Amino acid sequence: MVGITNMQTALIVSNLLLWISLIVLLLAVFALARQIGVLHERVAPVGALMPTAGPKIGELVEPLDVPELSGEHLLVGGVKKYRTLIYFLSPTCPICKSLLPTVLSMVVDEGESLQLILASDGDDLDVHRAYAEENNLRQYPYVISQPLGMRMGVNKLPFAVLINKEGILRARGLVNSREHLESLVQADELDVSSLQEYLGDQSG
Repeated sequence: MVGITNMQTALIVSNLLLWISLIVLLLAVFALARQIGVLHERVAPVGALMPTAGPKIGELVEPLDVPELSGEHLLVGGVKKYRTLIYFLSPTCPICKSLLPTVLSMVVDEGESLQLILASDGDDLDVHRAYAEENNLRQYPYVISQPLGMRMGVNKLPFAVLINKEGILRARGLVNSREHLESLVQADELDVSSLQEYLGDQSG
């Protein structure tokens, strides 16, 4: 009887310790989840990285006649009925391709208020045609113009530029995520040079 009683006592104690351990573990998980939430709120979103060289935000983008892949010509800049997003890419840039669905999705979400122009350079037009066909880009203007990239200060890819209806440069920078792309539109809507500038003003 004594042996059985000791076994029961040991079982009760072990169960009690197990429950205590479980409660402590749950409390630890809850505390960790709370800290993660606080950290998420404190970490500021990162906008597109704007290079120092090139045109300044707020400058007028003088109209530039550029050739399209289709053989037509397109006037980039100047007064339009919509904002213009220029996405600079290259058929040999893996990140450019991986971000394409995000670019197209964002343009669809923005509706008719935003026009997308795909921009690249290079002499082999067949490569660009194959790239446009492969990625279903035929419905969007696809221009081949080195002068356009130079004017916008493109130094790395993928790169994006946002011009408002009045032909004013509102945002530009290196992009590699949806957050970077959305930061261009947000910078325009908030009337700041970049999302980083806005966040700096808010924290200051």
